[in-house]
Amino acid sequence: MARMILLRAASGLSLAFAALAAFAQPTNVRLDAWDGKGYQPCEPSIAIDPNNPDVVVAGSILDNVYRSTDGGATWTKNTLTSPLGVFGDPCVVASPTGDFYFLHLSDPEGQGWRSDALLDRIVCQRSKDGGETWSKGGGMGHTPPKDQDKEWAVVNADGSQIHACWTQFDTYGSKEPGDSTTILCSFSNAKGKKWSDPVRVSDKAGDCLDGDDTTEGAVPAVGVNDEIFVAWALGPWILFDKSLDGGVTWGEDRIVADIVGGWDQSIAGIGRVNGMPVTCVDTSNGPHRGRIYINWTDTRNGDTDVWLTYSDDAGETWSTTRRVNTDGADRDQFFTWMTVDPVRGDVHVVFYDRRHNDDRENRSTHVVVATSTDGGDSWVNRTVSETPFTPEGKVFFGDYNNISAVDGHVRPIWTHEDNGVLSVWTALLDLD
Repeated sequence: MARMILLRAASGLSLAFAALAAFAQPTNVRLDAWDGKGYQPCEPSIAIDPNNPDVVVAGSILDNVYRSTDGGATWTKNTLTSPLGVFGDPCVVASPTGDFYFLHLSDPEGQGWRSDALLDRIVCQRSKDGGETWSKGGGMGHTPPKDQDKEWAVVNADGSQIHACWTQFDTYGSKEPGDSTTILCSFSNAKGKKWSDPVRVSDKAGDCLDGDDTTEGAVPAVGVNDEIFVAWALGPWILFDKSLDGGVTWGEDRIVADIVGGWDQSIAGIGRVNGMPVTCVDTSNGPHRGRIYINWTDTRNGDTDVWLTYSDDAGETWSTTRRVNTDGADRDQFFTWMTVDPVRGDVHVVFYDRRHNDDRENRSTHVVVATSTDGGDSWVNRTVSETPFTPEGKVFFGDYNNISAVDGHVRPIWTHEDNGVLSVWTALLDLD
């Protein structure tokens, strides 16, 4: 019986490899590589102009901003500056109007981790010319001495409002039982300069240790009726809340899925890996318009896998959990991110993948994009990285990758490591 199980598992892996090999390899393009000075580029974020897929903007740690006008084939690089400082956690999102927003942490004194003012607010900068120039930036959540961290943003359907959510730490890293973390959300008009007073969204607070029991992973999404949805991780759960009045007030938290083993996960060769949830909504005119998707990773099968659940009734009920990666057992997939094509309604999920390795201790890593054209019920996995890489676990690798898609033009972005040197890459994945 054990031999039969092994044969079946091997057969499943062979079929998965055959499916991965059946697609033409998309061209890989390097946006950046460490030059030996300053911070190594990682935590990349990317967004496509919904009106012109040739215009693509991306960012990476610490203050790098990239711009392409040919769909990602070539890039120019600049340094993002702001009087409020620029200190990592880059989040690049595009507006339906063609504007781009770059959100990040602050460092007003320019002292990095030596500064007591570090993380004192979240900063949003706006570009009206496809990422060529940027506003000075507007801040949100400025409540010193509390720390603001791990932000993400979304723009509503007509581009009139941008919404941001993040984690507030009473004191980052504090072990004091009275210190806690909460999820906050704020909104601004299209200028992104003046932001509303933050509203606490999470009913239950977490600790400040930046681990499983810390409230983190807030990625907001806008519904087809201008609802604001957001999910985050805390302990063994993914929690969800929504606002029906544009982010002014919020409801009660509800548990929508388990995140087995917690969001703070261990992968060989990576200093730390998070499996925090990503929330998206299908705003296309397709058959699944209005469907809310939540995507994360956890270890319910022993290895780390990519998961998804969805709701068709504004978050009142949720589907059974679907596995996104199509390999067999005992191989890790990690660092997931998701996007939904606003034209076609296709769901795309990018993640690191080790299904081709002999065992879980083998650190050779590919990048895979999984695509669903039926609302998340079935998935096609494509290897989009031309070559694997082997992380050594000696440098800060960041906390996430990212992906954007418009009308079949899919642009994942990821961090690659070569002998301890980090670089940022994309793949030119264009579907029929």
